[in-house]
Amino acid sequence: MAERFAGDWLALREPADHVARPESLLGPLNDALAGCKTPLQVLDLGSGAGSNLRYLAPRLTGPQHWTLVDHDADLLATISAPDGAVTVTPQVLDFSGAPPPVPPDAGLVTASALLDLVSANWLDRLVMTLTEWPVPALFALSYDGRIEWSHPHAADERVRNAVNRHQRTDKGFGPALGPEAAAYCARALTANGLRVITETSDWQLGQGQAALAAALIGGWAEAAAEMEPQGRPLFQDWARSRVRDIADGRVHLSVGHCDMLVLGKH
Repeated sequence: MAERFAGDWLALREPADHVARPESLLGPLNDALAGCKTPLQVLDLGSGAGSNLRYLAPRLTGPQHWTLVDHDADLLATISAPDGAVTVTPQVLDFSGAPPPVPPDAGLVTASALLDLVSANWLDRLVMTLTEWPVPALFALSYDGRIEWSHPHAADERVRNAVNRHQRTDKGFGPALGPEAAAYCARALTANGLRVITETSDWQLGQGQAALAAALIGGWAEAAAEMEPQGRPLFQDWARSRVRDIADGRVHLSVGHCDMLVLGKH
């Protein structure tokens, strides 16, 4: 079973997610979708509480129907269509073993904050699916391992290394590729003849995002302690210090993410 995410965490991260996503991919995406039948059929993998829908639907042209796939029925139940030109169908499905099949009428496959959770085997199957059924795809907000602070702390690098090792543990899809996932996926897609455009979609967190930063830093400290139990006191002290730094406006935090647009074969 894939990892569950609390609704309050998803709500907390949504504004940072939306600000981070690069607008530069929208033009090529809409160009690629121009010839699709209407309404555009969108398959959203791991849709959670619908953040990807709320971001992307208003930025696509014309009527759309979204099939929202997730294993968490409670999160899916919170989602409503953003307006009359967009309709939604929630689908409760555990796709931890393999990506679900792409429906024959699909015009776009998309996912947000998913690729870094899955295994190489899972991604290989996704690449094969997109190679055999080459519809456009947009994969947003894959964590890429970069954690950058405007002012250093002695424990920053140790925490980052431990967190990135934790990101490679099993998140419900087999041993996760974690920070390597986006690059791995892009290489595999390109090797299969598909066109790939990538852009950074980094979180930029300062005093105005203190609540999100505090939750993130606390989660990092716990993840680091799981990898290095002997370091728990140090990680907890680091977390308290970094939460104060953000809340007081002394530091700025950048968290590396990548957005990937997949287009047809060359």
